Amino acid sequence: MRLILENIKELVQVDPKHRLWVAGKSMSQVQTIKNAFLVVQDELIEDFGPMENIGSADYEGEDLMMEIDCSGKMVFPSYCDSHTHLVFAATRELEFVDRIKGLTYEEIARNGGGILNSAKLLQEMPEDDLFHQAMIRLEEIALMGTGAVEIKSGYGLTTESELKMLRVIRRMKQNSPLMIKSTFLAHAFPLEYCKKHDDYLDLLINEMIPQIAEDELADFVDVFCDRGFFSMEEAERILMAGIKYGTRGKIHANELANSGGVQVGVKNNALSADHLEFVDEAEIAALLGSETMPTVLPGAAFFLNLKLAPVRKMIDAGLPVALASDFNPGTSPSGNMNFIQSLGCLKYGMTPEETIHATTINSAYAMGISKNYGSIAKGKVANLFITKEISSYAVIPYSFGSNLIDTVILGGEIQ
Repeated sequence: MRLILENIKELVQVDPKHRLWVAGKSMSQVQTIKNAFLVVQDELIEDFGPMENIGSADYEGEDLMMEIDCSGKMVFPSYCDSHTHLVFAATRELEFVDRIKGLTYEEIARNGGGILNSAKLLQEMPEDDLFHQAMIRLEEIALMGTGAVEIKSGYGLTTESELKMLRVIRRMKQNSPLMIKSTFLAHAFPLEYCKKHDDYLDLLINEMIPQIAEDELADFVDVFCDRGFFSMEEAERILMAGIKYGTRGKIHANELANSGGVQVGVKNNALSADHLEFVDEAEIAALLGSETMPTVLPGAAFFLNLKLAPVRKMIDAGLPVALASDFNPGTSPSGNMNFIQSLGCLKYGMTPEETIHATTINSAYAMGISKNYGSIAKGKVANLFITKEISSYAVIPYSFGSNLIDTVILGGEIQ
């Protein structure tokens, strides 16, 4: 079927060069076409340009064709959310109240909360229930403009429960129009292994990762390298185990301290290094020239009132930056990428143009899909959203509490 979007007020994030990411000063410039059209054939972007050129293509008389008048509205590529944990058993609002009363994230974790609490609840929940709950969250983020999402495990901690999470993600891939990537995450040490790190590493490296690889359940292997979690040496062993089985690494790094996680990620060619609240010249130097995408998670920093990642410093140094939601029950209970753009502008000093790159093409790169997603280019998958009538694309981060999306198109089909 052919879908034609006509009279688009502004077609945003046009990229005929098919760039895989955008870095440094280039992030301040977004290419658009005003009074535009866009043609979708089956699931791909077939053509686009100024309305005055649409007459050169003759689509009249086709039986399977739909036209949408986008007068006053803008069209964007769908958001690519490269860091979520949206398969979980229950919300953690009691810990939210504990933080209001003054407990720190680390104190809550020591008391059996945090990741360990989510793990206990997940281990007890049947797989079907996990799947149905996660699908509701997936539908929610799709309606807010997300067309591609990476979902991480890490709340299982045991082999059985990690496999259960990853099977749920596989079912989600089979039952959703979104592009979904799955990641096995070595998240934390279970209580019974807190003083037996080598034993748990043996379980991760010699049992979990081989089984996950055999069942083809994960696209990436990730590890939480930070103070109180996995050390540099432990993280490297986990990433190398993933590489052994043909799975590229990613890394949670420098959320709580200068952990060395960024350097471990770059050394092992991690696709992304995520969080990055603690980044100094050494981390920036390591990232420059690497193929590792610096990925900042504004929702978690906002929700936990953490130190903010030095995004302005990273971009000014010539780095690319991606933004993702970190949708999870404990530290960022929202997958609203519109709000992530707002936080990028309001808290990190990013321009609207920079947040557009950070939530589309750069975040697509951070999940390994920027050849086919993240910008308006011929041959890319038609994951798009049409806004309501708005005056400029800066209205989206400006209107931080409003849903300005009118129509969602995934794989060329209206949702």
